[in-house]
Amino acid sequence: MSLDRKIAESPPVRGIEDLVAWFRERERPQPSWKVGIEFEAIAQVAGTFDPVPYDGARGIEAVLRAYSRWGYEPFEENGRAIATQKGGLTVSIEPGGQLELSGRPFQDVHAVAEELDRHLEIGQVIGSELEVEFLATGYRPWGTPATARWVPKERYAVMRPFLAARGRLAPDMMSMTGSTQASFDFGSERDAAEKLRVALAVQPAMVALCANSPVVGGAESGWKSFRTEVWNHTDPIRCGILPFAFAPGFEEEAYRRYADWALDVPMVFLRRDGRYLDTRGFTFRRYLAEGIEGHRPTLADWEDQLSVLFPEVRMKGVIEVRGADGVSPPLVKALAAFWKGILYSRESRDWAWDLVRRWTVDERRALRDAAGREGLAARAPDGRALSALAADLVEAARLGLCRQGACGQSGEDERIWLHPFVEGAAEGRCPADGALEAFRTGGDAALSDHLRIAG
Repeated sequence: MSLDRKIAESPPVRGIEDLVAWFRERERPQPSWKVGIEFEAIAQVAGTFDPVPYDGARGIEAVLRAYSRWGYEPFEENGRAIATQKGGLTVSIEPGGQLELSGRPFQDVHAVAEELDRHLEIGQVIGSELEVEFLATGYRPWGTPATARWVPKERYAVMRPFLAARGRLAPDMMSMTGSTQASFDFGSERDAAEKLRVALAVQPAMVALCANSPVVGGAESGWKSFRTEVWNHTDPIRCGILPFAFAPGFEEEAYRRYADWALDVPMVFLRRDGRYLDTRGFTFRRYLAEGIEGHRPTLADWEDQLSVLFPEVRMKGVIEVRGADGVSPPLVKALAAFWKGILYSRESRDWAWDLVRRWTVDERRALRDAAGREGLAARAPDGRALSALAADLVEAARLGLCRQGACGQSGEDERIWLHPFVEGAAEGRCPADGALEAFRTGGDAALSDHLRIAG
């Protein structure tokens, strides 16, 4: 979740060259490249299937404030805690009260794993005391957006009607879903282009490896990852796989093409003097040309615009991969290791691209949907089982980590974290298969036990 901090003086945007320069200024030399994760967990009242309210002694705000015992400082909006922070680490809330860890970036996955474990240990203590449980899943199995406990954050109050008017499942995306994301640095425009493109192309395999939202409204949905279907009906213009990334010449002008796309997406809001102004449906390009209510665009406005774009892979100051459901901690660590192995090794990135380069944009969309419906049993356009493709991609990641000399402070090879993906691809099983077995055997209670990670 983005935190809407107060805007200090921000440089004006005079034209697209300023936006291209914004990306270029965020390039980092390879020795300083890091990996960071974002992990969302679904909160429910312990012993029930009910969402946790924001208010009250056992509400989400109380959860956030309880982190102060471990040295965290609340981040408030209008006197209400909407996040808590400590040394670059943020725990925040999504619109339906989902709790999100925005981890610090580290150079090795061992450190990422340690920070995640510590986060879950704290969550276990707080959850036990406040009678709150946390589930790892891509979609809350019970309830609807109408029964969700929406949190009092101004950004969400603006986004909710805006997106609901553009996609029938946008309220589900905001209030019911949970995801696992990872972010990676880039060193040049070509490097950013290659990482963005290969990550987009590989997303169907990641969707399948992490598919974990098969139950919706207390019944089987027919999808292994219903969250995938939710994104299909959120806001097509700001979501999806970015066809321009597969067009000729993208490597030479990736910043400009991404900026051109972002310029033509309608703005959700404009912040001025602590208020959210009506953008009247303006795209950022029109805002750049005409202004809004006398206001002219700044780089802070541009950063706000980038934060409300939701493609499968997003480019901000980092390359952010976004296609995975909320999954159990071992799979979160596997995801971080997988993407580090692929994206930070040129050889593995080329190998991964060669495995998926021949498909059309329509075939890529169809495969992503098939991965969401069928998991690793889906078939690629060439007829190959997605489990076999995933196995090859995991092997590419293993070799990529090896090429990086990926040993952390503990001295252990980072490839150890890939084991859940190695096993899942070999068996053709995604997390949803285990969730469905629990649900079919023991119903709601068994599914809740299966998904619980803390509390």
